[in-house]
Amino acid sequence: MKLQEAIQLIQHKDLSVNKPVMWADLGCGSGTFTAALAHYLSAGSTIYAVDKTLSADLQIPAPAGVQVNPQQLDFVKEDLPFPSLDGIMMANALHYVKDQPAFVHKLKEILHPGGILMIVEYDTDIPVPVWVPHPLSFNSLKKLFGAAGYPHIEKTGERPSVYGRANMYASLIKK
Repeated sequence: MKLQEAIQLIQHKDLSVNKPVMWADLGCGSGTFTAALAHYLSAGSTIYAVDKTLSADLQIPAPAGVQVNPQQLDFVKEDLPFPSLDGIMMANALHYVKDQPAFVHKLKEILHPGGILMIVEYDTDIPVPVWVPHPLSFNSLKKLFGAAGYPHIEKTGERPSVYGRANMYASLIKK
């Protein structure tokens, strides 16, 4: 996906606030959605770009004043070393988590009250071994986060997947 497409997919008024914020992008991969998120954040903001495997030459473009800190760690198995976060981005990453209810609880502990989760996933519950082992349709996502006590879950964008199996969607979830 191209950066402009990612920016459009996650677009939501609640991402743009007039103060510095601290986010983590869990499963950042090549950084496309990290850069898309940075597009919405105010100067002085920080994004921790986290992945189990980071390329040595990873370059994530960010607007002036937004700091991106790459960190190599397995966000599922390891403790998340962040102070209270304003937001967490997970683009095509939650479908790698086997025990999603326990993981959602783990996220809730580091997200401050009123914090935001931005989730990008495929709108299907049918696994694709290796690539999408634990898929999460939007309806399944609403059930998962609703059961965890998140009062606000909305689909913010949708687009066809280049793989043709299911649409991709973006969802904004508030604590």
